[in-house]
Amino acid sequence: MTETAPTEAIRRSARVRASELIGRGWLNTGGKQVTLEDLRGKVVILDFWTFCCINCLHVLDELRPLEERFHDVLVTVGVHSPKFEHEADPDALAAAVERYEIEHPVLDDPELVTWQNYSARAWPTLVVIDPEGYIAATLAGEGHVAGLTSLVEELVAEHEAKGTLHRGSGPYVPPEPVSRTLRFPGKAVPVDRALGGEDSAGRFLVADTGHHRIVELAEDLETVTRSWGSGEKGYADGDAESAQFTEPQGLALLPAEVAQQVGYDVIVADTVNHRLRGIRAATGEVITLAGNGVQRLLDAERTREGAVVVGSLGTDPLNVSLSSPWDVLWSEAAQRVIIAMAGTHQIFSFDLLTSEIAVYAGTGLEGLLDGAADEAWYAQTSGLTQDAEGNVWIADSETSSLRVLKVAENPHAPVTQTLIGEGLFDFGFRDGDPAQARLQHPLGVTALPDGSVLVADTYNGAIRRWRGEHTAADGSTVPAEVSTVARGLNEPSDVLLDADGATLLVVETNAHQLVRIAVPEEYLTVDEGASQTQRPATAVAPGEFRLSIGFSAPSGQKLDDRWGDPTQLQVSSTPPELITEGAGTSEGLQRTLRLNSEVPQGVLHITARAAACDGAPGEEIPMHAACHLYQQDWGIPVTLEEGAETQLELDLRGIK
Repeated sequence: MTETAPTEAIRRSARVRASELIGRGWLNTGGKQVTLEDLRGKVVILDFWTFCCINCLHVLDELRPLEERFHDVLVTVGVHSPKFEHEADPDALAAAVERYEIEHPVLDDPELVTWQNYSARAWPTLVVIDPEGYIAATLAGEGHVAGLTSLVEELVAEHEAKGTLHRGSGPYVPPEPVSRTLRFPGKAVPVDRALGGEDSAGRFLVADTGHHRIVELAEDLETVTRSWGSGEKGYADGDAESAQFTEPQGLALLPAEVAQQVGYDVIVADTVNHRLRGIRAATGEVITLAGNGVQRLLDAERTREGAVVVGSLGTDPLNVSLSSPWDVLWSEAAQRVIIAMAGTHQIFSFDLLTSEIAVYAGTGLEGLLDGAADEAWYAQTSGLTQDAEGNVWIADSETSSLRVLKVAENPHAPVTQTLIGEGLFDFGFRDGDPAQARLQHPLGVTALPDGSVLVADTYNGAIRRWRGEHTAADGSTVPAEVSTVARGLNEPSDVLLDADGATLLVVETNAHQLVRIAVPEEYLTVDEGASQTQRPATAVAPGEFRLSIGFSAPSGQKLDDRWGDPTQLQVSSTPPELITEGAGTSEGLQRTLRLNSEVPQGVLHITARAAACDGAPGEEIPMHAACHLYQQDWGIPVTLEEGAETQLELDLRGIK
């Protein structure tokens, strides 16, 4: 996905007038409402996004150079169309716009009105509007910068010649800056004596994400005793004052014996720099451990059966591409660092002694699928912890799930199991039986000494507790259950046990603070129901229904058909009874379904993927060519109506 199709392939052949921008309100405009008429004379990019989505965050960064280069002729408008219920909260959206330093107008579209008017079906989707107000192109997913750049150049030249291009500033109005000790902190770990010395008790190392630095907080959780990073967004190694991070998240303190061998004490997931960084406690020096700064996309070597290879990426970690590492953990069982690689929906590992970096688990396909390391699907892995046995627990945010990687049983081939969670579009706030329990986009997790696991249930503003089946004091068997420890928090993104064992420390991200809460003697049982992502429904006809997915390999690539059809389509539904024939996984991007006339409505879950390798059409793919895996997921609500559409056409690359 490093290249896009030629410009002529992404431009619309028919002139379609752009729809008006309708929503609840605007951000970054100084309170002004913006219309398409206000934008006439500019090239406009509508960025349909939602702030939970890592691919959407990647697109924000991809667009920044484009916005800077064409600052007087291009206006980006972020159309925020929420996936989760919490994302429809205007205060949460305002915080996200501040957190991600978005420097363009944002339309708040909580009812997905503008989303529907532009026929968006996936996050992210980009729509380009020309200076006369006509749609020039529509693209889904990330990785379109090259094509967009060419298209904008073309539109600027065309409309400047016609006299319909107006140069000058756009409607963006920067917000007033706010001074805080912490700014959107992400993760925290307790400081041990090896790092903090004799007076380390009660101190915490914190990823001060919004200030692009790492800080040490005193026991009062307010006083900064040390910091690493200049506070300016960027990338630079060096001493504590001059080093630079960009939105760091996860932290891991290494055991003293390991730190002594490798020469550094702390590992930092430098998320937006797509790197792992190290901190040397004695000198304060920050160094780079892994990552070349180039975002890793969904590319991987493939086996003859077409599965993504799980295994080594080599022993030169500075030349390996990573993608938004969100959390890191030293695994005692595996004797290596485990990495939640949110951007590729995988778990990576890093052997500090041999410098080997590897894909540890996950195919790179986004979804909820348990099983062996080379079969499991994850969705934006965001939080890690290990239990007393050495198993790694995962907060898998986009599937709103709690999962466990059975590292203790087999460190070389761990199996994944889901304890809470249903799928990409299922969430809620429900305690009780884990099979029926629901979370909403959790980002943090910690294992407790009694075998239970706490979850920072971020979008529910709660701390939740999973406990497996166990024996009570009277000898009876207590079934597994989920309960609520605390609620009313403002986007908690991490939770850990304080040194006293009776207090929890919560990283309350949107309150810009760390807080202590007492472990309750009794836990709450909450049931506010299970939900699914709500999007406008498409009317379809019952009976035979044709599904077709288009795919165009980018220029310089060709379909990898060396071992058969390199495309695959997975189709399911909620409820399952909606599809009577045609569900399941098979090769190809076309499928005939049969929809049940007795089910009035539901959701079609569609995952399409294709593999392409570098090479020219008509030529053989070189043996060592780079290969790329493309995937798009759709959850399309449908209502069954006689006489409605009998087919659905989607595009894997989103190129119209």
